[in-house]
Amino acid sequence: MSDSIKHECGIAFIRLLKPLSYYQEKYGTALWGLNKLYLLMEKQHNRGQDGAGIATIKLDVKPGHRYISRYRSMAQNAVADIFGYVQNKFVDIQNETPELMQDAEWLKSNVSFIGEVLLGHLRYGTHGQNSIENCHPFLRQNNWMTRNLVIAGNFNMTNVEELLEQLYELGQHPKEKADTVTVLEKIGHFLDDENQELFDAYKKEGLDNVEITHKISEGLDIAKILRRSAKNWDGGYAISGIVGNGDAFVLRDPSGIRPAFYYADDEIVVAASERPAIQTAFNIPFKDVKEIEPGHALIVKKSGKVTQEVFRDPQEKRACSFERIYFSRGSDADIYKERKQLGALLCDQILKAVSADLKNTVFSFIPNTAEVSFYGMVEGLHSYIRGVQKDTLLNRKEELNDQELDELLSMNPRVEKLAIKDVKLRTFITQDADRQDMVAHVYDTTYGIIKNDTDTLVAIDDSIVRGTTLKQSIIKIIDRLHPKKIIIVSSAPQIRYPDCYGIDMSKMGQFVAFEAAIQLLKERGMEHIIEEVYQKCKASLLLPKEEIVNHVKDIYRPFTQEEISAQITKIITPANINAEVEVIYQTLDNLHVACPNHTGDWYFSGNYPTPGGNKVVIKAFVNWKEGNNQRAY
Repeated sequence: MSDSIKHECGIAFIRLLKPLSYYQEKYGTALWGLNKLYLLMEKQHNRGQDGAGIATIKLDVKPGHRYISRYRSMAQNAVADIFGYVQNKFVDIQNETPELMQDAEWLKSNVSFIGEVLLGHLRYGTHGQNSIENCHPFLRQNNWMTRNLVIAGNFNMTNVEELLEQLYELGQHPKEKADTVTVLEKIGHFLDDENQELFDAYKKEGLDNVEITHKISEGLDIAKILRRSAKNWDGGYAISGIVGNGDAFVLRDPSGIRPAFYYADDEIVVAASERPAIQTAFNIPFKDVKEIEPGHALIVKKSGKVTQEVFRDPQEKRACSFERIYFSRGSDADIYKERKQLGALLCDQILKAVSADLKNTVFSFIPNTAEVSFYGMVEGLHSYIRGVQKDTLLNRKEELNDQELDELLSMNPRVEKLAIKDVKLRTFITQDADRQDMVAHVYDTTYGIIKNDTDTLVAIDDSIVRGTTLKQSIIKIIDRLHPKKIIIVSSAPQIRYPDCYGIDMSKMGQFVAFEAAIQLLKERGMEHIIEEVYQKCKASLLLPKEEIVNHVKDIYRPFTQEEISAQITKIITPANINAEVEVIYQTLDNLHVACPNHTGDWYFSGNYPTPGGNKVVIKAFVNWKEGNNQRAY
């Protein structure tokens, strides 16, 4: 993606089902779980670079001994920093008493972070401040082991104010207005309730407090706690948590918006935001890594019993398609195929735009993340060429002379790498004009490939959100090559609406497609539509969220995709550009062809999977109309 946006987060969960001595004997180290957690997080580093954290819990620790360890970091390479911190705890042991490194039980008793339950998190801060307090895992502490709670997640709730109000009604006083705090406290409240109910029941049976403590640990109904906690959550979420006794869970929202994968055998249970991370860290075949079902929680009891239980009624699955287009790493076998198909499905539009003149067209890609869709586009072009060759040889072979036959058989798309992202330049100069000049040099290019004023350059991007980098940098740089025409192709459809489930796209004014639609309405004397939509949105804010519909769709309704694309072209084309510029977008229908199992497309279509989504888009439009530059949730 040429535009920089923050998005998502990553979770990594491991439960060791055997004693630590088992891993010492089989794998040669009691740190096997920690090493795997490091790999699991490192293989998901794309999901968060604002911070990271880990927490571990030791099972069956005697009273008076520490059993929960947590460390968080905001270092530039937070994952390496965290595990460097943990590794330092073993340096003196390795140097002075190396035999103790082979004693799993001694290590568990004497060194922090050596435990059977491990949780890691990678953070991308979408709206929260970047401070160590905002880094997961979050910890809710208590002297009762079964009342301690650690959580980490990839989520955004659209109804934080409603959830806070419910906490106030319970008598709580959360320290800040944040969905992470509300989720932690909501689960914590019902965890406390469950503890109290069990305590009272066992007390009536005449058990003493020590016996009751053990019975509570066995009897905690995690699924019940989660059902009560999540009853009114509106958002996209994949959340992992650990209770102090060792009970653990990973839950996924009812629409399956956020991704969550797991693997379990007789040695381990592991869960993560991305399947390839599990495959790589544990050498697991693709088919053995499963998705946690929407509305379900993967629950691992302290006893080691593993179940997947419903905590919210599953809804129509609306898994986030942006995960497939951009966010998740392309090393997932399905994602790789889908991104290639996204590129291939653009070929008809591209060939029309270049009048099928492959001889005078050069194909490239802009950010490295667009490379896979670029391969798919090239394969699609080869397929088109084979069709032309076959048709010509079947129907016109008698008419071809030697030169024409040679040209026909040598047809190939001209493929080059032209835009190269240079080292990160620091735009430290305060004046806007100077900063823009620096931004224009973030990309470098390859000279001497384009035929001056003859070639058309087609460059594919994953998606175009704001178009800022295209306007300030990429198009200017490409124009120095003197192409006749520049065609920017987005493998994603036009981003028209805010996201409220984890991506940093919450304001209408951020979207170049919205800016284009507003300009078209004004140019064509249709400004009354803007006012009508505003009045409908203002009235909608007085309704319960379940009754709100997305009136912002009316802003786009008068125009075809091609009309909006043409207006976007005008917006992102810098002044004093010699080449003609055109922007082509993926169609929504082709997106669904390429990603049939990930139909979450609200940022393109405006069809939100939860009632809170409709409220967010209405609020975002009202904020834009009133000049209020705030998030809509």
